[in-house]
Amino acid sequence: MTKVALRPYALLPRQYDERKVLASTIDPWGRALWLICPDVRFSYRWGGRDVPVPARLPFSALVVISDRGEVRERTLHGVAVDPKAFDALPGGGFVLSGNGAPNALSGQIFGPEGRSRRRFPLGTHLTHLVADHRDGFWTGYSDEGIYSGDNVSASGLAHWDNRGNHAGSLRPPEPYGHVAGIHTVNVSGSTVHATYWPGAPLVEMGPSGILRIRTLPVSDPFGLATRGDRLLLLGGSERGADSATGVHALHQIQLTEDGAAVVGCDELVFPNGDPVRHYARPVCRGPHIFLRTHRTLRQWWVLTAP
Repeated sequence: MTKVALRPYALLPRQYDERKVLASTIDPWGRALWLICPDVRFSYRWGGRDVPVPARLPFSALVVISDRGEVRERTLHGVAVDPKAFDALPGGGFVLSGNGAPNALSGQIFGPEGRSRRRFPLGTHLTHLVADHRDGFWTGYSDEGIYSGDNVSASGLAHWDNRGNHAGSLRPPEPYGHVAGIHTVNVSGSTVHATYWPGAPLVEMGPSGILRIRTLPVSDPFGLATRGDRLLLLGGSERGADSATGVHALHQIQLTEDGAAVVGCDELVFPNGDPVRHYARPVCRGPHIFLRTHRTLRQWWVLTAP
């Protein structure tokens, strides 16, 4: 099995306190973003690190933006949610997602000036929040959210415009109609590719709705990269295999008109050759899978589909 190495992508500058980072992502323009709260408390430990939460709400958050080595700052005033995920929006704004009970006001939109423009229900048990560079953003949910009674989470995958207005949901036809959890979300341009459970369907959607659904030979992947009619899947289980596939496995997939086939399998490693055994949920954009470990929000790595 060939070994494929991650490449370092972005690093939070040392002048910023990593322990106060609430969330981090890679935005539609390839910039690394970190959301920092100046006053935090540490209520629990998970994945080898103390998890910070805002000491009080609302608060002013600092967004650190690293754009190919150039570092800038933005301030978001009046953050009223405990942010677990965020992304940059077209036009200079931001969207934040926090925790909350079903149908709670867990989402918040900020304008380019850093002022809050709207709070709105963004679903519960959100696992993916990925913006595109033109039409808005997409959200994906776990099974806990889908079966929670929350109106937004119920579809599993939702599309939103830049102002936080609900613009569409995943409603696949039979035999793909049962959506019990979204595993991967890859946004490229205005198109999203997503895999979900049960089974191994790959759905391709645009702002106007579903474009195509195929069944993949690998189920439950953790990451997805797309390049033309080729896919790169991180982790997952190959159907028909005798044992489950490790989280470090890379499956190269060739798409056909009505299906897909595995054409190669590699092993993901760090640049020093150590296997990649654990990682946080990736951010997937076009041919790129962006990864970080559970222990730190400081470092981002990238894997690019060949």
